[in-house]
Amino acid sequence: MFCHEKLDVYHKAVEFLGVMHRLIRALPPGNSDVINQLRRAVMSVPLNLAEGAGKTGKANKQRFYSIARGSALECAAILDVLCIWELVSPDKLKHERALLEQIVAMASALALR
Repeated sequence: MFCHEKLDVYHKAVEFLGVMHRLIRALPPGNSDVINQLRRAVMSVPLNLAEGAGKTGKANKQRFYSIARGSALECAAILDVLCIWELVSPDKLKHERALLEQIVAMASALALR
């Protein structure tokens, strides 16, 4: 087992990645800018968590966990954009937003350790 696979937040981030993949596939064509931004931000969360878990030294770990947290917050903002642009109903994003809140809280805790 890899060290990042021991992190609960990593598993939540991978779950979020799957949920967002399905959401992205359901978005109408013609929104490539926001879709690409969401893809990058969504992938950044588990990737930075994994990289942080593999680093030695507290400062190195904290930096990557902080980047993962920032990417999760960026995802939250992109979900707001999707709602404002009426591409997704806010009611349909309750689970996704709750999952993101957990990821942000858990990544924050790791970044402060």
